[in-house]
Amino acid sequence: MQLVFASNNLNKIKEIQSILKGSIQLLSLEDIGCNEDIPETADTIEGNAILKANYVTEKFGYDCFADDTGLEVKALNGEPGVYSARYAGEQRDSDDNMDKLLNSLSNKEDRSAQFKTVIALNIKGEQHLFTGIAKGHIVLEKKGDKGFGYDPIFKPENYDETFAEISSEIKNKISHRAKATNQLIDFLNTIK
Repeated sequence: MQLVFASNNLNKIKEIQSILKGSIQLLSLEDIGCNEDIPETADTIEGNAILKANYVTEKFGYDCFADDTGLEVKALNGEPGVYSARYAGEQRDSDDNMDKLLNSLSNKEDRSAQFKTVIALNIKGEQHLFTGIAKGHIVLEKKGDKGFGYDPIFKPENYDETFAEISSEIKNKISHRAKATNQLIDFLNTIK
């Protein structure tokens, strides 16, 4: 089966390919000649995933899936949430985003948080949503050099290391993206 993954984020593509283990031939936006930035103007994570999937299906005619991910911090009323990538500004700098988040939490006792990934799949004229959540908390300082985004400050439940410290093999079993992707795979296996 061939599917377009509506992303040009090389880190995300690599992570999804690793989780898929070759069960699906994945095409990137570049592979289909889509070089424009797909608007992410929805006010929810689900909404952005749907916008991206619909954009590819409507403009290019491919069955595809798109994801959107946000880090939701309880003490900050769910921020940065849908604005996670641009939390510290349009430059989308992970270090700036983490610094802003750590600063915002400096006087908060509750550091509980969750990563949430929503995948919108457009296939055979239907749309399906899959949601993965990884609960954990925000550590006091950046730790580790693996992963990307907020991984150096997010410690998943039942682990002593951040996402940026644990191996990609473990992360690809327990992460929000892995959980949503595994639901996607299970669904695709029912329609092959």
